[in-house]
Amino acid sequence: MNYKKAYKSANGYTPICKIGECSLKKLEFGIIELECGQKLPFYTEDKETAFVMLEGHCNVYFDDKSFENVGNRNTVFENRKAESFYMPSEQNLEIEAIDHIKIAVCATPAIEKTQPQVIREKDVVLKLLGEVPYQRETSFIIDQNTNAKVLTIGEAYCTKGNWAGFPPHKHDINDMPNECIAEEIYYFLFEPKQGFAVQCLYTSDGSTDEAYRVKNDELVEFPFGYHTTVSTPGYETYFLWLMAGDYQGFNRSSDPEHKWIEEL
Repeated sequence: MNYKKAYKSANGYTPICKIGECSLKKLEFGIIELECGQKLPFYTEDKETAFVMLEGHCNVYFDDKSFENVGNRNTVFENRKAESFYMPSEQNLEIEAIDHIKIAVCATPAIEKTQPQVIREKDVVLKLLGEVPYQRETSFIIDQNTNAKVLTIGEAYCTKGNWAGFPPHKHDINDMPNECIAEEIYYFLFEPKQGFAVQCLYTSDGSTDEAYRVKNDELVEFPFGYHTTVSTPGYETYFLWLMAGDYQGFNRSSDPEHKWIEEL
């Protein structure tokens, strides 16, 4: 199976990963693009949904309320603390573009219904993780500190030519508190845009062993298995990461063959 997918720029909402039509059972992903003044109605169905502002600014209308001027950058490389908004299941809303907007739409089935929420730049936590040559800056946008009950979402900026998420890690068995079952998606962007990275996905028994060359506007699904990323020299490598599973958070295990590197 090919776990890599690509997004081609289009006006409106473009679903990319849909439950029942991809390798994932708990996670969906798509992109909204609108031009200044355009409006888009959206219904979250049975899924809690987070809308991460990749580019531009928008107003959001729902239940006779609104979130005004959501967004704080024209590209993901301008600001590493993305603004976003969260909507519970069975929620109608309308998005109005203030300028050109590009929004990542991240969704998962959720039983518990909470309240809509806007997440501003000040609410986002940014951390420098790892060491050279496996270093990246990672933000935490949607997690247990927000109204979301299942989704965990953030962004990663790889140090040029470095690995990210090394040693390779996975979250596909129920062994709490050490590891939980959680699916994940990485969606990539680069500066300059012709850049690329290599995304690995493999299992210990060798039944899956993939190394994808990922380019701008491409993504990789992780229904299971160890995964790790390497950035090419000279290029800014960004990826949005989103997770959903049995538990909200980071209960994962490293590949035991490479775990010793964590102790250096």
